[in-house]
Amino acid sequence: MRRLPPLTAIEAFVQVARLGSVKSAAEELSLSSPALSRRVQNLEHFLGRSLFERRHHAMVLTEDGEALLARVSGPLDELANAIEVSTGQADLLRLRLGVLPLFASQRLIGKLPELRDMHPELHIDIDTAAHGTARLGDGLDAAITLAQSIEPGLYSREIDHNIITPIGARGLTVRGAPVTEPEQLAGLTILLHRDMPETFLFWRNAIGYPNLEPAAEDHFDSGQLMLDAAAQGLGVAFMLDSHLQDADDERLVPLFDTRVESPYSYWFSCRRSALRRKPVKLFHDWLFSRVCRQASGPSESGAAIAEAV
Repeated sequence: MRRLPPLTAIEAFVQVARLGSVKSAAEELSLSSPALSRRVQNLEHFLGRSLFERRHHAMVLTEDGEALLARVSGPLDELANAIEVSTGQADLLRLRLGVLPLFASQRLIGKLPELRDMHPELHIDIDTAAHGTARLGDGLDAAITLAQSIEPGLYSREIDHNIITPIGARGLTVRGAPVTEPEQLAGLTILLHRDMPETFLFWRNAIGYPNLEPAAEDHFDSGQLMLDAAAQGLGVAFMLDSHLQDADDERLVPLFDTRVESPYSYWFSCRRSALRRKPVKLFHDWLFSRVCRQASGPSESGAAIAEAV
């Protein structure tokens, strides 16, 4: 029988190749970074060729590494699935999902019972901390974030398009007059979300008021708190029309007759290799078939999605 390298070395190689980082791969495999590096080096020594270019904080596959990954990643996944079935672990699937709190409360949690009915074996760990895309493969399997775009190296799909909506308390006034014109913002505080910092600037330029300055800007890291602050008359929240619709709060109304498409959208993203994992694929397909509003089109074509999975 031909001599083979240790399976642990192949597993280490595949994880580093998929995650692009020794640190992330080590955490995924519950190893120290030096131990994982030794496994990869042992495989390179066995093969007699370099599989990675070592760069600052990154591991980039060489041509030999790309070729090897294409040959072994599929069989390794099949072997892992076979072991899960044999040990009974396949009965439980777990997804580590990063999601913004407002999206989770308005559009996700209420629909999760439907997903549980469809896939009772799927369980979701929800993480509402910031910087979801930066933590993909490093604690998160997938993320739902609010951004203008997602870095090209990740698989991403736009969840919906939205309109920038200035949201205020019903009956809001400034200097005793009802707020009906954009110029009146000069006497009001505006409320901005940390993930949408340029919303007001984009809106004022689009409606032809590039020099319009509010009395003050208050910044929030919680969309729900922004809505609550607006409802209490503390300022005008510059958010998305979906935020107002899903809030269903009679205290809140849209201000001004403007319609400006937002540069910010909700996105689903994950590492491309993650779509091969059943928990990610099940959630992705359910999200876009049952939860998401129809966007003008996904960020990737059907062919690109098929290639990713």
